[in-house]
Amino acid sequence: MSALVKAGLAYVIPVFAVAFVLGALRVTFVAPALGPLAAVALEVPLVLALSWVVAGLVLARWPLRDKRPALALLAFALLMALELATALAFGQTPAQFLTAMTTPAGALGLAGQIGFALIPLVRQARG
Repeated sequence: MSALVKAGLAYVIPVFAVAFVLGALRVTFVAPALGPLAAVALEVPLVLALSWVVAGLVLARWPLRDKRPALALLAFALLMALELATALAFGQTPAQFLTAMTTPAGALGLAGQIGFALIPLVRQARG
């Protein structure tokens, strides 16, 4: 497995796992109380902060100096594949998955996912 793929997986998997748990809490507890947009607005900064930390650790292990754009694209593709797989597992169709992104909460979530993908382009290695 290439260093790029290892770095991409090492970046995506922990962030997705924590975001999955936060998403479950958001849907179950926060969104019913505050509404979907406010709930996503609370979740996105937490996930992006975690992404910043994880990206620093990943880039310390795999610097990928000239391959950071490829890491960003790979991370986004992997994240979206995991998001789609999760939606399908919970009974959504691909069309419903895409339509959800056109709501204000969905658009904010998508912006957060794009931000997640861009972090490796600007983050310095932690170490």
